Formats: sequence, structure tokens, C-alpha cells
Amino acid sequence: MVTNVTNLSRSGLYDWMAQRVSAVVLAVYSIFLLIYLLAHPGLDFDTWHALFAHTWMRVFTLLAFVALAAHAWVGMWTIATDYLTPMALGKSATAVRFLFQAVCGIAMFAYFVWGVMILWGI
Repeated sequence: MVTNVTNLSRSGLYDWMAQRVSAVVLAVYSIFLLIYLLAHPGLDFDTWHALFAHTWMRVFTLLAFVALAAHAWVGMWTIATDYLTPMALGKSATAVRFLFQAVCGIAMFAYFVWGVMILWGI
């Protein structure tokens, strides 16, 4: 059994739930955007800007950003613990796993902050 404090919670059940709930949020957001794009075939900047001018859309998009970050973190943590093992990498597995998780975490945080800055016009 792999134990690591870099997962979202101390329980695999909570990580599993976070993965599933975030997937549903991302699916609903994607379907909404797809329907919006299909309903506005001649979409221009003004129409797109008007959609994101609404606070509910910004909050919905922020929720999608949070869901994307949680979903990606659980996925990357799972990949790291499943494939970056001492059997596969030898004695350096712990360092490689830590480096992999650190790079993924920093990238996800940077993309999240960047998305929030774009979304809220900061």
C-alpha cells in the first residue's frame, strides 16, 4: 500500500469522490459551452464577452477551474504512485515522484491563477 501525504485527503474514498464530482462539473460545463456555441453559430467577441460579463458565468467557470485542478491533481497523484515506484525506478523513486508531483502542483497552481486573472480581469 502506498501512503503519501501529497494526495488530496487521507482516504482513497474522498479522492475517488473528488475525481467523480469534478468530472461531473467539468462535463456539465463542457456541455453548456457546446450548446452555447451551437446556439450562436455567428459568435463574435461581443457575444462571447457578454456571456462572461455575467457573474453566474464567472462563478460557474471558477467552479470548473477548481474542478479541473482537483481532477488533475488526483489523476497526477495516481499516476505518480502507480508508475513512479521503486520497482520501476530503483532507489531514486521517492525523489522522482516528489519532483513530478512538485512540477505538476506548481503548473496546476500557475494555470489556475492565470485562469482566474483572465476570468476576473485582474
